[in-house]
Amino acid sequence: MSLKSILIGSPIETIREKHERLTKLMGLAVFSSDAMSSVAYATEEILFALVIAGTAMLHYSMPVAIGISTLIAIVAMSYFQTIHAYPNGGGAYIVAKDNLGTYPGLVAGAALLIDYVLTVTVSVSAGIAAITSAFPALHDHKVALCIFAIALVMIGNLRGVRESGKIFSLPAYVFIGSLLLLITVGVSKYFSMPHPPAPEFREASASILPVFLILRAFASGCAALTGIEAVANGVQAFKPPESRNAGITLIWMALVLGSLFMGITFLADHYGIMPNESETVLSQVTRTVFSTGIVYYVVQFSTSLILILAANTSFADFPRLSSIMAADRYLPRQLSSRGDKLVFSNGILILGFFSVLLIVIFRGDTHALIPLYAVGVFTAFTLSQAGMVKHWIKFKGKGWIKSVIINGMGAVTTAVVLIIIASTKFMHGAWIVIIAIPGLVFLTYKIHQHYLSVAEQLSLEGAEAGKEYSHHSVIIPVSGLQKAVLNAIKYGKALSDDVAAVYVSLDPAETERVQAKWKNYGMGIPLIIMHSPYRSVVEPLMDYIDGVRDRYEDGVITVVLPEFVPQKWWHHLLHNQTALFIKGTILFKKGVVSTSVPLHLKG
Repeated sequence: MSLKSILIGSPIETIREKHERLTKLMGLAVFSSDAMSSVAYATEEILFALVIAGTAMLHYSMPVAIGISTLIAIVAMSYFQTIHAYPNGGGAYIVAKDNLGTYPGLVAGAALLIDYVLTVTVSVSAGIAAITSAFPALHDHKVALCIFAIALVMIGNLRGVRESGKIFSLPAYVFIGSLLLLITVGVSKYFSMPHPPAPEFREASASILPVFLILRAFASGCAALTGIEAVANGVQAFKPPESRNAGITLIWMALVLGSLFMGITFLADHYGIMPNESETVLSQVTRTVFSTGIVYYVVQFSTSLILILAANTSFADFPRLSSIMAADRYLPRQLSSRGDKLVFSNGILILGFFSVLLIVIFRGDTHALIPLYAVGVFTAFTLSQAGMVKHWIKFKGKGWIKSVIINGMGAVTTAVVLIIIASTKFMHGAWIVIIAIPGLVFLTYKIHQHYLSVAEQLSLEGAEAGKEYSHHSVIIPVSGLQKAVLNAIKYGKALSDDVAAVYVSLDPAETERVQAKWKNYGMGIPLIIMHSPYRSVVEPLMDYIDGVRDRYEDGVITVVLPEFVPQKWWHHLLHNQTALFIKGTILFKKGVVSTSVPLHLKG
């Protein structure tokens, strides 16, 4: 408990939930860090896609960036509509489920959950890449650094919504300020001083269609849009009035995101920056503008911080979305419960586990993870906007035609982008997500079926009290005779008159010693000897239990397990855990109950 208190702090009372909500400035840091951070690698992904056909293609980066910025504006306007139509949050899952049906809702939910895991892995690996660009000696340790970074963000979120907002606000605003400074100085230098010499361009290969490359670059750069839906998913995290504050935060995010993305792409294009594996594009742009002075290291450090903290967006939204789906009985119900700090702790821990798993599998390689990245989020975008179109047509209301046009344009645009991303990135890893989404939908459907079946079987509707048990048998498994066994015998005799102890014989000499002691300390209850020629303890015991159950078919059996409890946790490692195996086996036997009688040891 002391370690838990050190890591996440003291518990928060439920009545203080509204006081733990976010202001607009905190909300921008918490929910927009993913979208903001994408400007650190979105331009780079565009350039990597274009340079395949030669450096001459790099000049297409600006038109591609303009197209993506237009898409940012369209999607932001669409989600602004969603925030006010669905003020309780839930985003694409709720919108698609309410308007398009259960399966589209599950597809949207599954796509977002997968994307949130990928957001953590991509943002953290990109953040560590920014650090290793500035300090190349750390490159061989990037996987360990990624895992450490995920653990820090996870602990920060376990401390509570408001506290994580305080922790992550400063790095977010330092990043925004440093990039605005970089863009301002970079653009000023470009237009006020002689232009740097143009790089020598190599002509594009005639065997590669420029249109396909541009589409692939567009698909890669659409990583800049991931995270835009986060505000719509977490409306209830804002202080009242929730919808108004969330909507304003979304507008701020879209404006800052578009400005930073266009600015970085402009500088990369006009300064002739070439993408390479050893140094990020943003690092090259900053070094070109500021050399390697203190400003360079501030930009690199703030970039690495915001990239790592971009994972915070997922840690804020994944638990909320999974709690909503769990409340609808499509995910394990443990995900719907809040922890000590009024956050969905189980969702945070699960997200951390799967993120670390992906980091290890892909060795922290940002470029290997990027192709998996945008399929899920654009699937959710499309379903959400299509659902909103149906919502406005169904409920109409003031200005509904304008809303249909805005959301309809968003649905069509994101659907086209989804097709482009899925087709251009399919062989580069997008197929994994395309398979994973239906797999997760199937899993959520089976979970829902299970919960419906359990509810039906536990329902009191049409139930009768039934007859009482005709007999109660108590069985005490013993491995010898000591104080814990004596306590169990006393407890067993208090439960029933039919009490028997069962000893599994592995050594005839030891069996004789136990029988001799039993005559003096057995309190008059019989000791049943079960011989085990194959040295199994659990199997002969289960055979005896099955025999008693067959003898009293309408009765109940209580297996009383004598256990001693060491004072220190590591002492448990020095003793066998036979009682634990017995409990696990009995759990699946109908009409058999297990209970433990502990004897607490000292020191």
